[in-house]
Amino acid sequence: MTSRARSLLVPVAEPEERPTPPPAVAPVLPGRPVADRPQVRAPGPELGDENGVPCPWCSTPNRPDRHFCGRCAMPMTRQEQASEHRPWWRRLLNRDQETPWAGDRPRLRRTFDRIVTWVMAAAVLALLIVAGVNTPDAIQATRDHFAKRAPVAPDQVVASRSYPGHKPELAFDKINNSWWGPGVSRSGQGEWIEARFAEPTRLLDLVITSGTSVRADQLSQSALPHRIKATITRKDGTTTTRDLVLDQSAGGQRRAFRVGEVTKVRFTIESAYGASAAKQVAIAEIEFFGRSSTNTS
Repeated sequence: MTSRARSLLVPVAEPEERPTPPPAVAPVLPGRPVADRPQVRAPGPELGDENGVPCPWCSTPNRPDRHFCGRCAMPMTRQEQASEHRPWWRRLLNRDQETPWAGDRPRLRRTFDRIVTWVMAAAVLALLIVAGVNTPDAIQATRDHFAKRAPVAPDQVVASRSYPGHKPELAFDKINNSWWGPGVSRSGQGEWIEARFAEPTRLLDLVITSGTSVRADQLSQSALPHRIKATITRKDGTTTTRDLVLDQSAGGQRRAFRVGEVTKVRFTIESAYGASAAKQVAIAEIEFFGRSSTNTS
């Protein structure tokens, strides 16, 4: 029975040794620890009613009781005031400034910055006022600069006194070998000659010829005016003065003399070259120049 029982047994092989499985984590060299990255929740659709109130910024439906969008975190009421055009005085005073968004850091406003802003605004305003006031004068000066000149003759000439045979009209006769003299020796300080205009006239330039003629060899025959004070009377009765300094030379000496609405001009002698007891001051010619009638402007 024992042998029969053994014959019924199924031979079984001896169990083999299984290899050791590799570790789940491979060994690595020691390194620097790395901080864990923050877990950021990705924006997703609002879990709620699909027919909710749409966000004015991203159109995501939200519950009616929400004040900020669940997806973009923007306010549910759009601020339209930022797109409206504000008047200049509100922009200057920085009124109704838009509220910064969440996460935006507003610019710091210091007291010094405000002072600088007000000073610059005042300077710009002052420049605009000065430019507005002086614009007509600037336009007039530009027209005078490019205008063609033409001689202007006075309607009447008078003088404080005159040497016999050398009346004041000889200083405006367009002849440079005739002259006017006050008839007193030395510098003739305080003596004057005056040109009058029947109609208010705009003058641009002035030419004065000193001495008895334009010849250089005749300069020593008389004293030559050095400093002359020009007193200008306008149409409204106001007067202004110009100081003219002449050279000790022969021929006409041109000076800028831009003044408008002139009714008379008085030239008063203050000093002279070569003054002596045997000489008097002489002026050969005084010429005025204004705008030519050929100017189109």
